[in-house]
Amino acid sequence: MNLKNQIDSHQHFWKYKPKVHSWMNADMKIIQRDFLPQDLKPLLDIAGIHGCVAVQASQTEAENDFLLSLSHQNDFIEGIVGWVDLQSKDISGRLEFYAGHPKIKGFRHIIQDEPDIDFMLRSSFLKGISKLYEFGFTYDILIYPKHLPNAYTLAKSFPNQLFVIDHLAKPNIKEQEIANWSRDLKKIASLENVHCKISGMVTEADWSNWKPENFAPYIETALEAFGVERLMYGSDWPVCTLSSSYQNTFGIAKGFFSKLSENEQEQFFGGNATSFYQLNKV
Repeated sequence: MNLKNQIDSHQHFWKYKPKVHSWMNADMKIIQRDFLPQDLKPLLDIAGIHGCVAVQASQTEAENDFLLSLSHQNDFIEGIVGWVDLQSKDISGRLEFYAGHPKIKGFRHIIQDEPDIDFMLRSSFLKGISKLYEFGFTYDILIYPKHLPNAYTLAKSFPNQLFVIDHLAKPNIKEQEIANWSRDLKKIASLENVHCKISGMVTEADWSNWKPENFAPYIETALEAFGVERLMYGSDWPVCTLSSSYQNTFGIAKGFFSKLSENEQEQFFGGNATSFYQLNKV
């Protein structure tokens, strides 16, 4: 089945710098190098994917400049999820500035690495989140399962703001832990302003010994919770290469969602991301 306008809603580019990309630990030597558009484009072509959304991998505004530069040189980069200091006193000014760069569709903070589990409920952070809707920006929620209750509180506080959960909130697929994650994911999915990316699963599994069937209970839970209309495909390339090739990562999603109708598959593999990130508005 040849689907129209397929989009990879979640991937990264970087020129590797140990101090900037300090999150890449000793187990991640395989990705401690440059990954640029010319590395990704052939992989997208093989998968029949027409465009992608580049997501920040370091928390500086220089990252936004880097991704914008790449997007100006490569039309297949259709959107950018950047970073901005949401706790800044000048957050409105920074958002107004980025509103002038239409490839930037939203922002993300690496909440999973914050020592304070309640980081996303800080008044200064909430103030920043409250400004996003005014400028038409989305927000990607990068968390672990333990953060889901707070994420629910956050998203419920801003019903007009569009949120998307990255990587299904990183359930512990390696140990097949599912009960608490499933309960909390279903709760946040009850909020219609929250969407979810089917992404990042292969790096939450046993890197060397996973099987496609390991992911089915997690995808099934997300599909039941959000419905196909609030799910989107993302590869998390090149992080996925710690455990899988791009094609095998894509194949997991392709294999599972092939049981759905052509229209539902087109929603999941492109239509939802296009709508969520307004990729047709540049």
